[in-house]
Amino acid sequence: MSMPFDKSITKEDPYKLCFVCLGNICRSPTAEGVFQHLVNERGLDGYFYIDSAGTGAYHVGEGANSKSQKTANEYGIELKSRARKFEPEDLREFDLILAMDHENFDNLQKLDVRDEYSGKLFLMREFDPQPETKAVPDPYYGGIDGFKHVFDIVYRSCEGLLDKLEKQIEG
Repeated sequence: MSMPFDKSITKEDPYKLCFVCLGNICRSPTAEGVFQHLVNERGLDGYFYIDSAGTGAYHVGEGANSKSQKTANEYGIELKSRARKFEPEDLREFDLILAMDHENFDNLQKLDVRDEYSGKLFLMREFDPQPETKAVPDPYYGGIDGFKHVFDIVYRSCEGLLDKLEKQIEG
């Protein structure tokens, strides 16, 4: 298996990323929307397949949380995804899987019963140039300031991640 940062990225073989949180309505759809926005801004459309999912099935079919939507919209970013549950076959399908916190990282590791995909699993904040901790906090039960804080973390982390992946694009 190739490591996630060894793969050449082409439009014929787009790089597949999945952002993962618990319910897939706050953090991971924000990351999906932000990453797509940055890809579009850099003119890299077609080089990436971007998705998000939750380790829990609490909100399957729902759109992003209204506070996540409002925060992203303030930056001209639309969150279009619908919540879905991360499935074991997603481990094989995606080149890179980014968990928002340790609990979700552990849940993803438990799905990898043969330890075949551990090289694809990372914490989102591993790409944050200002990581106070390794976790993106869950803003679900907090006010709008928590959602803005999460947006800032996710935006920085997505920029750092895209900077790293952009070097793998074959022109």
